[in-house]
Amino acid sequence: MRFRHPDGSTVHLAYCTNVHPAETLDGVLAQLRDHCEPVRRRLGRDRLGIGLWLAKDAARALVTDPSALRGLRCALDRRGLEVVTLNGFPYEGFGADEVKYRVYQPDWADAARLDHTTALARLLAGLLPDDVTEGSISTLPLAWRTAYDGTRAERARDALRGLGERLDALEELTGRSIRVGLEPEPGCVVETTRDAIAPLTAIAHDRIGVCVDTCHLATSFEDPHTALDALTGAGVPVVKSQLSAALHAEHPRFPEVREALAAFAEPRFLHQTRTLTTAGLRGTDDLGEALHGGALPDSGPWRAHFHVPLHAAPAAPLTSTLPVLKAALTRLVGGPRPLTRHLEVETYTWQALPPELRPRARAQLTDGIAAELTLARDLLTDLGLKELP
Repeated sequence: MRFRHPDGSTVHLAYCTNVHPAETLDGVLAQLRDHCEPVRRRLGRDRLGIGLWLAKDAARALVTDPSALRGLRCALDRRGLEVVTLNGFPYEGFGADEVKYRVYQPDWADAARLDHTTALARLLAGLLPDDVTEGSISTLPLAWRTAYDGTRAERARDALRGLGERLDALEELTGRSIRVGLEPEPGCVVETTRDAIAPLTAIAHDRIGVCVDTCHLATSFEDPHTALDALTGAGVPVVKSQLSAALHAEHPRFPEVREALAAFAEPRFLHQTRTLTTAGLRGTDDLGEALHGGALPDSGPWRAHFHVPLHAAPAAPLTSTLPVLKAALTRLVGGPRPLTRHLEVETYTWQALPPELRPRARAQLTDGIAAELTLARDLLTDLGLKELP
């Protein structure tokens, strides 16, 4: 979906296909047929943006076979879909029964991460619509925080500098500008937008910036305006933003609230949980850890890294951090110039929701994604952006 900003630029809105995990190229093509095109039709649009997730094997198949890349481009065109952004965070296995900590491997100290991201950049340059010259990729925020020492930090910095050089060369070759954004996430080396400033200013390459995920932002209790002003003041570009909402519990000390939270503690994904105390931010690596053993103070609100559907907040006594998303979006695209032109709805947890909230049929998932995109569209038009055909 495309929108005209009051400054005349085009803002793109997509939804991320990591909600339909597939490891192979055939799986990606099936996603387009079974999910993405039906969402487009449900919205009644001729064209729909998707934030494509390409796992390692799918990316390798496309890089090594130019005809396969042409085939993917034709499939997108035929189904009324376009791609201006990729989700490069998960490397492989995102559809596994248990993902948890595996999603942080390989990290930026591992050469495989640089090679994979380079491959994604090359592919995106070949997938961009003919009238679009800029693409974006979100990626791991350096590494998970444990076992990340000075040596690994130096390797990661070198890798990102090398990536910047490769992206420069790619634009010279193709005329397409691809940028990559580290996606701050609780528990990682770069947990907050504030944590991103030092490593990115040290790298000092305008093609390497931040992907602001509004669920992660909220989970860490960051104020959107303060966070985005700090990035802007430091000269760190916002490459893209993922529009998502976290799980919020206002009174976690009450038994009925803990019972409601427990329904979201599931075995597939990691749901980092945070609370803000007078001594600062406190947290656990997973929701179950917070609920048992007194690992997290419960005198103030808790927020959990669980991407809940934008249009459907959990039932009381829980809610979502949709107000944080709205505040962030106002700062991102509501000013005289957009801070980013690539927005992506990223609710990948539909099948990890409590059983009674999960879509029971493909059509229900289609309806849910379409409803999320409709909400995001309405937020953008309320900010003065004009939806384009």
